[in-house]
Amino acid sequence: MSTAAKDIKVSNTATDTLVQKSRSESVVSGGHLAAKALKNEGVDTIFTLCGGHIIDIYDGCIDEGIRIIDVRHEQTAAHAADGYARQTGKLGCVVTTAGPGCTNAMTGIATAFRSESPVLHIGGQGALTQHKMGSLQDLPHVDMMAPITKFAAGVRSTERVADMISMAARECFAGAPGPSYLEIPRDILDREVGIDTAVVPQAGRYRASSKSIGDPADIERLADMLVESERPAILLGTQVWMCRGHQEAIDMVRGLNIPAYFNGAGRGLLAPGDPHHFNRTRRDAFNQADVIIIVGTPFDFRMGYGKRLRSDAAVVQIDLDYRTVGKNRDVTLGMVGDPGAILKAVHDAATGRNDSGAKRREVWLDELRAIEAKKTEKLMPLFRSDANPIHPYRVAWELNEFLTEDTIYIGDGGDVVTISAQAVQPRAPGNWMDPGALGSLGVGTGFSMAAKLAHPNKEVLCYYGDGSFGMTAFDMETANRFGAPYLAVIGNNSAMNQIRYGQITKYGEERGDIGNLLGDVPFSKFSEMLGGHGEEVREASEIAPALQRAREAIATSGKSAVVNIWVDPTEYAPGTKAQTMYK
Repeated sequence: MSTAAKDIKVSNTATDTLVQKSRSESVVSGGHLAAKALKNEGVDTIFTLCGGHIIDIYDGCIDEGIRIIDVRHEQTAAHAADGYARQTGKLGCVVTTAGPGCTNAMTGIATAFRSESPVLHIGGQGALTQHKMGSLQDLPHVDMMAPITKFAAGVRSTERVADMISMAARECFAGAPGPSYLEIPRDILDREVGIDTAVVPQAGRYRASSKSIGDPADIERLADMLVESERPAILLGTQVWMCRGHQEAIDMVRGLNIPAYFNGAGRGLLAPGDPHHFNRTRRDAFNQADVIIIVGTPFDFRMGYGKRLRSDAAVVQIDLDYRTVGKNRDVTLGMVGDPGAILKAVHDAATGRNDSGAKRREVWLDELRAIEAKKTEKLMPLFRSDANPIHPYRVAWELNEFLTEDTIYIGDGGDVVTISAQAVQPRAPGNWMDPGALGSLGVGTGFSMAAKLAHPNKEVLCYYGDGSFGMTAFDMETANRFGAPYLAVIGNNSAMNQIRYGQITKYGEERGDIGNLLGDVPFSKFSEMLGGHGEEVREASEIAPALQRAREAIATSGKSAVVNIWVDPTEYAPGTKAQTMYK
């Protein structure tokens, strides 16, 4: 071959490369459009379990720099997406294949729905060309997901993939946050279209502000009520944290000298020991308060459907969702908008006014602190108990003593976790996670992994019941694989004890143990199998040393640790004894 011929061949090869590159930049697949849309939404991590319907999304995520966390079960993926949303305040994302991939994730999506957590669930589907033909894993996903999401739809053209993702994501943040579901058929994801024909909304250009304060007249009215109040009380719920309005809430509580109570993700907004942080006197306060403010939490079973609030008190409800205000109970004043923005506006409006109730409020706080101290003192014998088997209250106390300002505490279980709420007080905002109103067991593994991925420098401790640990624990391997180790503490009573109590009470000892007893499993061996540290604890005095050794082992090995604590199966939480969850 002549030199000229060689030059021509090289030139043609270079031209072919340029043409190929130009073509790749001018066309885009549905999966790559999905990844571009997720990147525009601020999604930096997706949680998934692989399936042939959805792999083009993975290819797009690689190009967009989106981290792909692949788990062993889709329930964990959905819980992790929920947990990631709670910890970051951004959109969580779970991607599942069709059929069982979707159905396995449903519990996690339902949990996010009842917990008002913004999660986008993208699900695969058989090709449109195979519609109604019986394709692999074909199910009516949109119909199934509609009751447990704020928005559920299918994508019917590749050009609309990014547009539909932005639409679904927008719904996740409309009013109170929540999940959306979007089904994308396989041929829609795989098909390539011209980039100029695809609808790709520009990031930051299609959202309205969500920081509404509602009616300004109501701001003035509440400001008047508070400066005149002598015995106010406020409950700060999950929405305060989810909308990141915690600093505004803290400023108002301190500025107007109001005792504050917390539930859900609101726990930790004020550290224990803060003069406005109250924990054990909520019923006492609500029974005597002249103004009760409920912020970002519904009147559901956790609030006795509103019946636990005095009928002659002025009740103010602040919520992101219009439908929640006044549901199950009449209110004196209902305010719809961003909790943080509303509380700041009320604080600003009240500042500088004649605060006629200020002196009496000092006395009111002192009265509540005295009651708090007495109630804590009454619980101390249980918290310090040396009983064998170990009293679950002792475990709760030791866990609280173990926490630092950088420990995220996650509760995943029934009775032992309910008891832990009597003692565990997180030290900072965002450091408490629980299943929420759905009461799902098995959230802990996904939550733990997500929390550690979101905050690599924080410690993550999940307190499981032995029943809940068995549901999703194998994804501890996933946490280890992705460098997100955590400390799993198990309150092991070898039973589903919260339900067991009700059965024994209703049917007697002979029939009370049916369907709720579990095997005596030495779960410490589980973490050892995965290369981590494990311990069995049977003496109360060994709890603290075991927790400390586990902490040190995680720091050294980079693997999750398990401390399996054997607790007394005959001890129950007060709420379990009163069966308050059903009342």
